[in-house]
Amino acid sequence: MNTVLSALIHPRANAEFFEAYETNIPFVVHGPSETIKDLTSLPFLESLEALLNSWPNQIQAHLPDVRDEASSIDTTPKDAKKLFDNGMGLLFKNVNTISPVLAHWLLELRRDLGLSALTNARSSIYVTPKGSGTAPHFDQNINFVLQISGSKKWWIAPNEHVANPMTRHTMGQPCDPELESYLDAPMPTSMPEDISPIVLKAGSLLFVPRGSWHSTEAESDALSLNFTFTAPTWIDLFTAALRGRLAQSSQWRETADGVSDFSRCAQAEHKFDFLLAGLIDDLPNWRASDILGATETD
Repeated sequence: MNTVLSALIHPRANAEFFEAYETNIPFVVHGPSETIKDLTSLPFLESLEALLNSWPNQIQAHLPDVRDEASSIDTTPKDAKKLFDNGMGLLFKNVNTISPVLAHWLLELRRDLGLSALTNARSSIYVTPKGSGTAPHFDQNINFVLQISGSKKWWIAPNEHVANPMTRHTMGQPCDPELESYLDAPMPTSMPEDISPIVLKAGSLLFVPRGSWHSTEAESDALSLNFTFTAPTWIDLFTAALRGRLAQSSQWRETADGVSDFSRCAQAEHKFDFLLAGLIDDLPNWRASDILGATETD
């Protein structure tokens, strides 16, 4: 079956990929391959100069104190080259908005993965100077990295501290309060010493599982193209459907008065309990097929 996914991971099979995908294991293919020439031949990917000359938006530069998106500034294409020459990595966001080719690959890859239509899908370009990289972190995203030029080392480790995180976290930085509420173990302060690097060269493709710890370092000036998917969880699908359902009720749309007033709090709680009782009576009538029929519209 010829799909965008099969083109991206050629010559390996889709079944191999999904085995890794479903068990949160990194997946690597070393190229280059003719099946991805539509991507590798994009004119603005020829060099940093070509990219800067065609880029219409702001660029994110990663400051050297953390070497991460958690510490960054926005800059213009004119100034980005100076920052790059001073050792700062550059991030070009939402490249799919200026490239029909990338928009097509992004849409079809999202469908091949079976992800919800509510997924936040985007393509990004990372340009990293030699010796620079990213600090250890994990993402709530599903991420594919296609190395276009240069060479970059990746270190990837299983996340034994939290399963299925819904928030990005950089090692050593403050933890998001919601993320902290469901940690399985305290956050580490360093990557494991026994993990071997994965070296990406031009044409290499890496799948980075959601939630995996990873850090990078460029062996030479390196440019990579990412396909990133922030997919909704079951929580997101349910709450989206719940809001749509409750919005049909004028009683649920009432202002939540009295909730912080001691003299009226009991009355507010009584009203809320009444609404919740109605929801409990309604829930047995809900079906997954009805919810997915409303959210999966493409």
